[in-house]
Amino acid sequence: MDDNKVMSHMNLPSLGIAVRTLFSGYLMVIGVGILMSIIQILLTHGMADGEFGVSTDDIVYSYHGNRNSSKLEVKLNGSMSDKANEKDKATLVKWARSGALPEEWKEVGPIFEANCVQCHSSMPGLPAFTEYESSAEVAKTDMGASVDSLTRVSHIHLFGIAFIFIFVGFIFTLAVGFNPKVKAVIIAIPFLFILIDISSWWVTSIYPAFAWATIIGGFGYMMAFAVMWFTSMYQMWILPRNGKRYDLNEWRD
Repeated sequence: MDDNKVMSHMNLPSLGIAVRTLFSGYLMVIGVGILMSIIQILLTHGMADGEFGVSTDDIVYSYHGNRNSSKLEVKLNGSMSDKANEKDKATLVKWARSGALPEEWKEVGPIFEANCVQCHSSMPGLPAFTEYESSAEVAKTDMGASVDSLTRVSHIHLFGIAFIFIFVGFIFTLAVGFNPKVKAVIIAIPFLFILIDISSWWVTSIYPAFAWATIIGGFGYMMAFAVMWFTSMYQMWILPRNGKRYDLNEWRD
């Protein structure tokens, strides 16, 4: 049988319940994962300027840094503001501003131990705050994300998000009622915008004016994900299933 004829009848409204369940289970789990990533962004990058919600200032502080302060102070006034009491935060900020002197480590070391070590010591890539040297590095002027950090996070995001959209995009290719060119654009958008998003991290680390590109990149692939997710779920479970065969070639190039 002609492969095109087989594919013309393989579409979301006409799938069997087992395949619909498989696709829907994947979409549900990925959907929850996307929601968790949004919450994580709001609680980390979104608090970089000390205020809830993602802004260009948050992006600048995360990747270019706050050149008038230290990473330690920025975090204590932002995403880590609830991890220590006001007295301890004031002591740590004063230590950082005074040059993070080693002779004061006996005073600030126990503060790190009480407020930071429990979480930081179990998270790879983060300063453990158990020794003076690593703690003093964070107390230096905030120069933003390092090349090592950008490389590590970039390759994780590129691989991970590409795999997500390969499968989400494949499921969406079986949707009906779309002009093939429109469908192709929707499928391509996430791959294009993730490249814009991640490349903007690198550019922003040098030129803070490009912080807006990070927001545009993230918004772009999130919107494409929403369109593909809701379309796929609707056509698998809500679109009337009256025995009609939907032809993927109904809209031709």
